[in-house]
Amino acid sequence: MTTERNWAGNLTYRASTLAHPASVDELGDLLDRGGPVRVLGSRHCFNDIADTEGLLIALDRLPMVCEVHADRTAVRVSGGARYGDIAPLLEAEGLALANLASLPHISVAGAIATGTHGSGDAIGSLASAVRGLTILTPSGETRVLQRGDADFDGAVVSLGALGVVLDVTLDVEPTYQVAQHVFERPDWDAVLADFDAVTSIGTSVSLFSTWEHTDAVDQIWVKQRLPEAREAARESLFERLGAVPAVSKRHPILGVDPVACTEQLGVAGPWFERLAHFKLDFTPSAGAELQSEYLVPRADAVASIQAVRTLAGRIAPLLLVSEIRTVRADDLWLSSSSGADVVGIHFTWRPDEAGVRELLPAIEAALPGTARPHWGKVFTLDGAEVRTRYPRWADFAALAARYDPDRRLVNPYLQRLGL
Repeated sequence: MTTERNWAGNLTYRASTLAHPASVDELGDLLDRGGPVRVLGSRHCFNDIADTEGLLIALDRLPMVCEVHADRTAVRVSGGARYGDIAPLLEAEGLALANLASLPHISVAGAIATGTHGSGDAIGSLASAVRGLTILTPSGETRVLQRGDADFDGAVVSLGALGVVLDVTLDVEPTYQVAQHVFERPDWDAVLADFDAVTSIGTSVSLFSTWEHTDAVDQIWVKQRLPEAREAARESLFERLGAVPAVSKRHPILGVDPVACTEQLGVAGPWFERLAHFKLDFTPSAGAELQSEYLVPRADAVASIQAVRTLAGRIAPLLLVSEIRTVRADDLWLSSSSGADVVGIHFTWRPDEAGVRELLPAIEAALPGTARPHWGKVFTLDGAEVRTRYPRWADFAALAARYDPDRRLVNPYLQRLGL
């Protein structure tokens, strides 16, 4: 029995064995053993999505792949690679991704399988950049899928229910620079009254709050691709909101040393050194924490934030920080932004799992029935209810049954969802 834990330390994997294959052939031999199996990414999930009582396979020792296509519009990368590892390689080629999550430490395959995202009104989740992937099924069959194939939209955000993602092909574009600005203490009512203007004022916008005060947002982080054409409009907007520019570097959690955070104060830098909130070389965020997130259609965003605001007195004692950001719609079946532009309401909790799980039903009841929980974070919604929020769920279940007919990848997490 392994004693390995996830990054946050709130989960000990139940797997009988943790294997680190160094080649695809060795990976195939492991799968040939039979029995329950799951694939482990960079361990940044806060629930048991990657857990199993059988064999747990980590991809971190497979050969690194980072191959730019001849037309320089795409790159093929190994599924176990971290975004923070491939980003400098792309930069060296004069190329970039359209977006990054707040943490560069996460693996490519794990991030897309759980629908992980960055922020931006005009930017999709990390999964929306996928144009192809290679999957090794538990039976040893290799499936190569490309955007436009019949199974593709169901296979990208897969919850690990289809097989081992050996490699992923991502859209890329010419490299660019980004500047990051932080504004403090804007009025909440003014922000919500002009919410669309706030989230569209930069390429990527994040609102941070501890919910200890409901009159003002703690911080708004604005990441802007350069050359910047809206500096005057940004300054004018935040002046109307009653915000003031930060005069020194900030951490999302008030009072925490910002040394781990990417550069701010409008200092321009490469895309991969600004789009993430945290630097690859540092332990991200607080470390000892839990996370939850609910993504709601744009039309429900303001009402959803107001609903959370009414629970501030119960939320604040358990909270490190909350982040609100936006994601563009896509067509991926199990993406939390499938079919609609969404706003994510994220909670980074203190490491009190019992207290968090006691509170989450109240938050989930206050949010609209359109809210979708992040697949890799802590939520308490019943699996049957979660299924109703994904119109293509039955199609995905059929896809999973075809890729894994012996149900070797099905673990308690997937069982709770009805797979």
